[in-house]
Amino acid sequence: MSAAGGAPTPVSAPAPALPLPRTAPRPEPPVRSSRATEIVEAAQRLLETEGAESLTMRRLGEVLGIRAPSLYKHLPGKPAVETALIETALWGIGDALHRVVDAAGPDDVVGRLLAEYRRFALARPNLYRLAAADPIGRADLTPGLEGWSGEPFYRATAEPYVAQALWAAAHGTVLLELSDRFLPGSDLDRTWAALARAFTAHAGD
Repeated sequence: MSAAGGAPTPVSAPAPALPLPRTAPRPEPPVRSSRATEIVEAAQRLLETEGAESLTMRRLGEVLGIRAPSLYKHLPGKPAVETALIETALWGIGDALHRVVDAAGPDDVVGRLLAEYRRFALARPNLYRLAAADPIGRADLTPGLEGWSGEPFYRATAEPYVAQALWAAAHGTVLLELSDRFLPGSDLDRTWAALARAFTAHAGD
């Protein structure tokens, strides 16, 4: 049909079907020796039990019963250990979020995505802070890993800036929860549910 004056009636593009399919391939993890893997696993346990300030090569050596200089044969210093931990977090949260989005429908994809993001962060608070709150040395990460791990937000919204806004809101909310910054007595389940409703209304716009 045409509008008055013969101009064609604008037709709105159909909203994309949500959730979107995967597009970014899962990057291959680096091949590590069994000793390097043992060091990274010990570093993650140390990070969660004693905090980021304890994450030193000396303390790692004590935990593993290895002299600190020997650790450098497998991972060249604390920055390499931190990069390995950040990658561990990105693979973990990426796999978890992609699985949730794969199983979700258009009406619940945002809510389920946020629930899994929150669950992952609360279960590993110090690892989450290291990977998401501190500056990331992107040049040292496995190529494509950061983008792949964040793609579920785009799959749930179909718009890159809405996806960024959703991640920013989730990140800020979970950091406030981890820091116990909400008012005493706040029902945070309702806070997260409100966040999901707000973005569900705009998913696919």
